[in-house]
Amino acid sequence: MSLTGKISTELPVHATPDKWFHILTKKLHHVQHVAGKVHGAKLHQGDDWHTNDSVKHWTYTLDGKTVTCLESIESVDEQSKTIVFKLFGEAVDDKYKPLKLTIEVIEKDDGRTLIKWTIEYEKLREDVHPPYGYLELYDHMIKDIDAHIVEAEKDATK
Repeated sequence: MSLTGKISTELPVHATPDKWFHILTKKLHHVQHVAGKVHGAKLHQGDDWHTNDSVKHWTYTLDGKTVTCLESIESVDEQSKTIVFKLFGEAVDDKYKPLKLTIEVIEKDDGRTLIKWTIEYEKLREDVHPPYGYLELYDHMIKDIDAHIVEAEKDATK
């Protein structure tokens, strides 16, 4: 059985790619206020939420339990609207080496927008399952954030 792997999910969203990418690169700290499974987030190290040398501390529900981890940004590609994060510490370290989380905001030819999450992982032991709980968490987060963006757009046009 392999200790390394990659899992991903892709979800359609209603908000535009530019609005999604803006939230993820400029307003990530707001996610804790709109995503029901995220209970808190704070800057753990550094002065700015959106720089590569900053570390954030997240509290969230994973597999029915409240857990925490640390997160940092590895890279941001504005051209392809892709962000790579590293998740480590606490909830991650007892099962995996740091998780590599890639978020892609994809604009389809027909105008639809998709959010693709990919998690690359290395398990510490063979009895550890792939981190499927994170896909469920991110699916919930995507839906909550998208609903928030769409609602804010409606409010802005009133």
